[in-house]
Parts: sequence; C-alpha cells; structure tokens
Amino acid sequence: MMPQSRKSVIPIAAWVIAGLVFLLLFMMMNWFFFQEAHPPFPWNVVLPAFVPLIAGAYVVLIGYVYGDARRRNMRYVMWTMLAIFVPNAIGIILYFILRDPMPVYCSRCGAAMRNGFAFCPACGNNVLPACPSCGKLLQPGWTHCAWCGVQVGTK
Repeated sequence: MMPQSRKSVIPIAAWVIAGLVFLLLFMMMNWFFFQEAHPPFPWNVVLPAFVPLIAGAYVVLIGYVYGDARRRNMRYVMWTMLAIFVPNAIGIILYFILRDPMPVYCSRCGAAMRNGFAFCPACGNNVLPACPSCGKLLQPGWTHCAWCGVQVGTK
C-alpha cells in the first residue's frame, strides 16, 4: 500500500504561470541585451537569468499566499489581491505577519475550528476538557487545574 501524497500548498496554476513569466521575461531580456553590439559581460549573463528568476519566484510566492490562506480558512481572494497589488512585496509580508493559525479538526465530525476551542462548533464534541470547578480549559495530560488547583486526573 502506497502512502498518501501530501497536497501541495502552491496550486499547479501558480507554477505554470511562474514558468511562463520566467520564459517570457528570459526571452525578452535576451533579445534586448543581444540587440547591442557588445554588451558588457556581467550584464549579458546575469540579468537575462536573474530578473526572470526573481519574477517567477514572486509569482510562486503569490501562489503560496493563495494556497495557504485557503488552507487556513481565511479570505484567500482578498489576501491574494493584497499580495499582488501592494508594492514591494509588502502585501506578502503583511500576510505572513497577520495570518491566522492553522485550524484544528474535530475528531468526531472533521469540521475545522480554531485552536483552543473546548467544544466543536459543528457537533458539540468535547475537544479540550474543562475544569469541573472553575470551568477553565485544561491541557491534555494535566492532573490538576492550573488556575484553581483542583485535581482533575489521576497521577
């Protein structure tokens, strides 16, 4: 039995668009630099490959923002537009600063929910136990409540 492959966060379309952007810019840069009679050596080698590589990497990064925001149940279209239209990659930087944590999934129904919820909002399953005395959330493995000291488990 073969193990399941993990689905990539970056969509295939982002890889295809990045490849097309790289190819198009590479051809345009080479055409531009070979129009001159004798271009300087570093320019005719480094720039026709470096600039398209950076542009392709930028497209892949935008694809990552799209896929990751969608995976985290965020407004992925809004974040993708911010990553595209806010200049100097500030939109991408803002995404990495402000993104939501990864959702956790209910063991009973599989619904996505935020980390730290005591009960599943879809089916009401008890995800994290609560202290019987004060009602605060308890972490798995605790034998005593950290807030009131009541014994909640066996040693």
